[in-house]
Amino acid sequence: MSAAAILPGSAEAQAHAHEGKFHVFVQLAMILAVITGLELLIIYMPIAHWLIITILLGLSAIKFLCVIFVFMHLRWDKVFCTVLFFIGLILAGGTVGALLLIHTADASKPVGSAYDQA
Repeated sequence: MSAAAILPGSAEAQAHAHEGKFHVFVQLAMILAVITGLELLIIYMPIAHWLIITILLGLSAIKFLCVIFVFMHLRWDKVFCTVLFFIGLILAGGTVGALLLIHTADASKPVGSAYDQA
């Protein structure tokens, strides 16, 4: 079957689309490996702990965004689907943050005279 006879929505067209993205996937895997190596190096550097944690969180965010945009096909998807994804992500993050605030150590202390220290 020639390339001109392939229908746009067919399985063959989707297979050809994924073949063209193979090099993008490999390049991203290499970039993620380099970032992971940087993370390992940063852990053992003699710098302040708050700076190490900040750098690691930033690198993790970069890796997360790379993975969702390429491997979840958000880069090639419609903008509406990407917006829906980020709305759900923000709602989930807000829910986790609220639950962490509600269930802090001070809020989890037992209440009552039986638990008072003498």
